Amino acid sequence: MNAPLNLYFYRVLLPHGKIDSGFMKAVVEREHSIRLRLETRTAGTVIALKRLPSWLLVIYESPHKLFRKNVQAEDLAGFLRDTGVMLRAGVPAIEAVNTLAEDTSGSSGVVAIARNVSEDLVAGMRIPQSFERHPDIFPEAVRNLADIGDRSGEMSKMLIESASHIERLTAIRRDITTALIYPIIVMMTIFGVGLFWLYYVVPNMALLFKQMNAKLPPLTKWLISVSDVLVNYLFLSAFLFVLLIVIVIAAYNRIPNFRRKVHEGLHALPVTGKIATASGMAFMTEHLSILVKAGIDFISSIDILARTTTDQYYRARLLRIRDGVARGEGIGAAMRRVGGFPSMVVRMISIGEESGSIDQQLDQLAEEYKKRLDVLVKTLSEILKPLLILIAGGMFIFLIVALLFPIYDLVRQASGGAMGR
Repeated sequence: MNAPLNLYFYRVLLPHGKIDSGFMKAVVEREHSIRLRLETRTAGTVIALKRLPSWLLVIYESPHKLFRKNVQAEDLAGFLRDTGVMLRAGVPAIEAVNTLAEDTSGSSGVVAIARNVSEDLVAGMRIPQSFERHPDIFPEAVRNLADIGDRSGEMSKMLIESASHIERLTAIRRDITTALIYPIIVMMTIFGVGLFWLYYVVPNMALLFKQMNAKLPPLTKWLISVSDVLVNYLFLSAFLFVLLIVIVIAAYNRIPNFRRKVHEGLHALPVTGKIATASGMAFMTEHLSILVKAGIDFISSIDILARTTTDQYYRARLLRIRDGVARGEGIGAAMRRVGGFPSMVVRMISIGEESGSIDQQLDQLAEEYKKRLDVLVKTLSEILKPLLILIAGGMFIFLIVALLFPIYDLVRQASGGAMGR
């Protein structure tokens, strides 16, 4: 059983006569080990050493955790890969991590992660223990692989495999985000221009029509009414709009049933359903392959996968598959019974289960669905570009037609009046 992490207050008499004091974290039960470590490090004599209550350790670490920046996936992958490469070359773990922590020319994110782990290793922890203390940095799959690597003596291999896994998942998310950036920017631009017309241009045109007693068609009257509501209740409308967004986000984050309904709705729609299925299968087969190849039994692997996936549609189904397998049901049979998975996935996993090559089948599925997702995202991006142009053009045609007809009538009236004179 691993010893807990403790916080100590120390005072050391240094060789030149000065007294040094401070705090030190360590994973030990005997104070003699702490004294020896301090005296070796400072070349002095420990004159006071006191183990502090565990709640003070929480307070001691709180400022550091509070102001710590969010860790980017690229930085985590870089830290894991660099550490794994150095361990494979024979560099001791603490020296490898310290090298990354002191590398001022490297990524600041990698340095920050390395410093967190370095403090734990100096305190006497092993790498898996350190990863467990920072679940906000190291995902559960990485923590499990580190634990397997520590027990099997293949830590370098597990860290490099974890880095590759994170890099592949990051590439999937990046491709989806890249494909959505253009449509989002265009839609925001269309919304902003439309709002400008309704708030500024239409009221001025309505005032002009009123002054000239122009006869307005129903379309123009409706547009002016919408503009009047927006002008008179701009701040209220903005407040209600922001409030609605906040409520939806809060409900999504805090109400599991609402989040599940959202994901089920996305899977039910034609376009989003294809994206959700392709991205979900790419993520799950990739993740599951890593866990199975690492030696984790299938029930535990499914349980880990269910906790790490953010898609509630698949999470509920994974938990039901786990329960079925725990009762002795075959993996493929459980997936077929639960439903919601593509037939090809169920069939290939069933074949892998029968032949003992499930990890290979998962690898093939992960590669296939990553290709499908890439093609789907690129195709969708190409389709959205002309579609957004049509939407923007349609909106401007609507605005121009609604305002052009009254202007045309005014010009015709003015021309008729001039000819009559």
